[in-house]
This record gives sequence, C-alpha cells and structure tokens, in this order.
Amino acid sequence: MEKAKIEFIPGGIVTSPQGFCAGATYAGIKKRARYNLDLGILFSEEPCVAAAMFTTNKVKSAPVMLNQERLKTGRAVALIANSGCANSSTGEPGLADAAEMAALAAQAIGAEPEDVLVASTGVIGQPLPMPLIREAVRHIALSEEGGHDFARAIMTTDTVPKEAAVAVSIGDTKFTIGGVAKGSGMIHPNLATMFSFLTTDAVVELQFLRSALHQAVGISFNMVSVDGDTSPSDIVLLMANGRAKNPPISAGSLLAGIFQQALNQICIHLAKAIARDGEGATKLIEVTISGAVSLDDARLAARTVVTSPLVKTAVHGADPNWGRILVAVGRSGADMEQSKVDLYIGDINVLKGGRPQQYSEDSVVQVFSQKEVPIRVDLNLGSASATAWGCDLSKEYVTINSQYMT
Repeated sequence: MEKAKIEFIPGGIVTSPQGFCAGATYAGIKKRARYNLDLGILFSEEPCVAAAMFTTNKVKSAPVMLNQERLKTGRAVALIANSGCANSSTGEPGLADAAEMAALAAQAIGAEPEDVLVASTGVIGQPLPMPLIREAVRHIALSEEGGHDFARAIMTTDTVPKEAAVAVSIGDTKFTIGGVAKGSGMIHPNLATMFSFLTTDAVVELQFLRSALHQAVGISFNMVSVDGDTSPSDIVLLMANGRAKNPPISAGSLLAGIFQQALNQICIHLAKAIARDGEGATKLIEVTISGAVSLDDARLAARTVVTSPLVKTAVHGADPNWGRILVAVGRSGADMEQSKVDLYIGDINVLKGGRPQQYSEDSVVQVFSQKEVPIRVDLNLGSASATAWGCDLSKEYVTINSQYMT
C-alpha cells in the first residue's frame, strides 16, 4: 500500500471538504457578539452519514436532546447553531424552539426538518428569542467560504475562532476533513462547553464513522480541561457526504487507519486550540503521563494535573513548585508508587525514582514562563500513556466569569 500524505491546509475551514457550505448573520441573540455574528448554518449539498458525541452532564440542553433522537438514523444534511443562549433548562418550550430552529433552517435550504440538527451555546435557563431567529435565518447566505463566518458566529467567550482542515491523499484517492470548534470556559474532560463540527467529503460507512469519532474524541476533546466544569450543551459532530467518491471506508478497510489518523490530528489540533484560548489564559499546559498500568489510569492522572488549580496557578506565576504536580498525580486515583516516579518540567528532570534531582530553579521558572509548558510524569509501572491539555489560571478568569451575564 502506498504511503499516505496528511497535510494541514493553510487557512483550512469546516467548508474545505467538497460539497459543504456555510453562512452566518447577526440576529441579536448575543448582545456583545465579538464579530457581530451569532447565528449560522452549516450545510451539505449531499446527504451525509453523521455521528456525534454529546455532553455527559445529566443536565442536557434542548438541542442536545433533539440531536440525540435525530442521529439515531445516522443521517443529516445541515446544522443550525447560535451563540448567546444555550436553550438549556427551558422545558418543553425549549424543545419546541429547538425543533422550530431546525424547521426554519430546513425551509431556508430546501431540506427535510428531521435532517437538520441544532446547537445552542450561551446563558443557561433563558428562552431563545425566537422572533429574532425567525427574522435572521432568512438573511443567512451560504457559500464555500462561509465557514469563516460560521466559526465566528458560534463563539461565546472565545477570543479567536478555531478552524482547521487536513487534505489526505494516497495513490489516486483524495479526501478532506474540515473542522471548527468553539470553547473557552466550562471546559473539562467528557466534553465541555464546546462545540466541534467536523466535515469530510470521504465515503465512510456509518458504524466506522461512529467508532472513529469515539476514538478521536477520546484522545482530544476529552483530554482538555480549563476549569473542571462541564456544560449541558456539548456536541462533537462528524458529517460525511461522500463527494470524494473514494472506495468506502469501513472497519478493516485499507483506508480505515488513514482516515482515523487524519481525524485524530484535526481533533487534537482543535482541542489544543480550545485549551490555548481558555478564559483568561496566557499559557497552554501539556501534561503527558507515561508508564501507567492502564490507559484509563494514564488519562485520569493527566486530566487531574491539568485541572489542578494549584498547578494552574503555579504555571501562571512561573512558580517552580513542582510538588503540586506530584500530589495531583497522587490524588488522581491512578496506580502510583512514589519511589518509582520520574518528573520532568520541559527537559528538566526534577524527580527521579521519587527523589529530587539537582537542577536550577531558574530553569524551571523559564519553562513555566513559556507560552507552552510541557510537563511529563513517568510512573514506571506499565506501558500506557496519555496526554492532556489545559491552561493557566489567571485573575482574568475570575473577572470573565463574575461578569458573564452583566
């Protein structure tokens, strides 16, 4: 089999794959929309097989409940999304509003309402301003370049849009995967206050699409934490329209591994973008746990470290207090023997076999002062490893979340 090439497309967006278009407008749902956009539609010119993963919070928004029911068919052609209002904890009227949003989008694009999905993010417990949405949907113009506006329309406290696309080629076979994400606060493993909408023009069998998404989310979006909170609105959606006309990709097929690799890469890229843009963040923290007895243990320990307020504040202040990292691993629930642990801050070995090493504190300060702070812990108990991403905790985080509605 020829070697595959997977390359990020400069300026790639969610509409980079063939047959996808998008657009957005300002409906007035969000009073201070950063880009004056708060309502968008993502549309495929061809019917898609579709898979998704949702929040694990027991409080679920109306759009999440609607989508969970509709995606049992594994089919979709479009998504309508808004920022400024989560349409969560809104009861039966909220469910009706979500269904109406889908119907409005379906009418605008000429689709069946049941093939349209919905995503809403923003303040919990407030009804959607449906008169504004009814009027605004008619003003959304779809185009292949509209992915940029769509990315901006779904932002809440994000400071930058998060977009990417990868081109895959192997022999005569070519396909593209595009993606967009939003998320800055209320971010924690098992999804978070985040959206990620992924598109591909590849021909993919539904069961494999679901499996591939589950695997990709497990090593990307479910390994991100900003503040330890999870929301009722989270969704990661993957739509495949088959426009590339490649041999169908299914479990065990020649292209399955290549598709998974490409999907993993774009999901990790977007997940890191979310962590880097955490509310009030100034630094990206990357924590790798190796030598764990199981993958679950490795993930548990990595998540615990990136979530720790003490670790996050130490990184923010460039305080070389690495003991906070060690005790976070110790309380994580992962198997650990203190006398076997190695700890590295960047390339600096501060702990070896549970014993402090000779090193310069200034060198640790320098690593903690970087925009990206790598931390590695080797438990030396097994062969499993995992990486998680988070950010530092600043005064600005408190400011943002103490004034979210005011």
